[in-house]
Amino acid sequence: MTNLTYIEDLSAKAGQEVTLQGWLYNKRSSGKVRFLILRDGTGLVQSVMVKGKIPEADFAAFDRLTQESSLWVTGLVRAEPRAPGGYELDLTSVHPWHLAQDYPIAPKEHGVDFLLNHRHLWLRSPRQQAILRVRDEIIRACRDFFGERRFILVDTPIFTPTACEGTTTLFETDYFGDRKAYLTQSGQLYLEAAAMALGKVYCFGPTFRAEKSKTRRHLTEFWMLETEIAFAELEDIMALAEALICAIIQRVLATRVKELTALERPLGPLEAIQPPFPRLSYTAALERLAAGGHQVPWGEDLGAPEESFLSESFDRPVLIHRYPKNCKAFYMKPDPGDPRTVLCVDVLAPEGVGEIVGGSQREDDLEALLERLEEHHLPREPLEWYLDLRRYGSVPHSGFGLGLERLVAWICGLHHVREAIPFPRLMDRLAP
Repeated sequence: MTNLTYIEDLSAKAGQEVTLQGWLYNKRSSGKVRFLILRDGTGLVQSVMVKGKIPEADFAAFDRLTQESSLWVTGLVRAEPRAPGGYELDLTSVHPWHLAQDYPIAPKEHGVDFLLNHRHLWLRSPRQQAILRVRDEIIRACRDFFGERRFILVDTPIFTPTACEGTTTLFETDYFGDRKAYLTQSGQLYLEAAAMALGKVYCFGPTFRAEKSKTRRHLTEFWMLETEIAFAELEDIMALAEALICAIIQRVLATRVKELTALERPLGPLEAIQPPFPRLSYTAALERLAAGGHQVPWGEDLGAPEESFLSESFDRPVLIHRYPKNCKAFYMKPDPGDPRTVLCVDVLAPEGVGEIVGGSQREDDLEALLERLEEHHLPREPLEWYLDLRRYGSVPHSGFGLGLERLVAWICGLHHVREAIPFPRLMDRLAP
């Protein structure tokens, strides 16, 4: 094929004849002039067929082409400010590969359930493509951020022998018939082991929570970026989380404004994300909540309404630190200044989004960790390997996890995280 190219590269091909491979997004006719809107995964372009300037058989193919038919076309690239993307193709040939059946997603309003049932096709819409492009950019920004700081990527197991974040949200499976295994809730415990070997590590992969929740913030399968650092304390990871979020926002604003514009995402709130982020202790957060009419007894965790209220109070993420010990995980280290609390932090994104990062300084004392296991009624035997980390060269260490879909939803301005992942898994949805 002559000069095969992609739609996103047409600006560099003005005046040249090129060939595109793609799918028919839409078409319209005006007598002897016919228009094909093509998409190829990189963008949309209007292609013009003029009777007499294209073989008659190719001109006649227009009538047979249906939405989402696959084809390849050849034509001359011409600047056209009124066209999508600013360029058009004056076609010299049209060759269908496959004529699609009646496409179920028409250019009209569809219900969410219908679209989720057809998620495998819904991904072809410009909006969903824009979201996935932003997601891709965020992932690469995260990897670049940690790579530039000489963190080592460590892949942690999907199958685990016990809980990490509490036993009530585990997905259980048989492991060769004689043992039980669970889908991972977090790679953190394994990252702690890796940090004792490599110093600064991170993982990036799927995690699973059997949480019976139908809120707009929850998925049963989601992706999480997690990091763990030896010889690091709570303040270190608070600063790191702040730097990471700023780097991601700057990267997306530098490379994906076109996608954000297509999503009708106002850029002002993202451009306001600059350090330093405000920091509030849990106790100070309760005082702010009480002043706003949200009464939370000291000792209870913050729910979605409280997180939304706090996050709406600031124009950038806010770090809430030192939560009560009894509402946090067994591995978090108590605050020496107030043993009722632990050295932990949640980062709440603005605009009512809520928590996107959760982290803590880990308990590095063996006897104290054993007491915490008993308090949480967790079995000791499956965690002996984890306890070994406190027996052989224990050091202060800290880390956090960042929920990718919540971050994507915030940056893209999505109401629900189900659009922030290609194929969402929800409490009532396991297909497609």
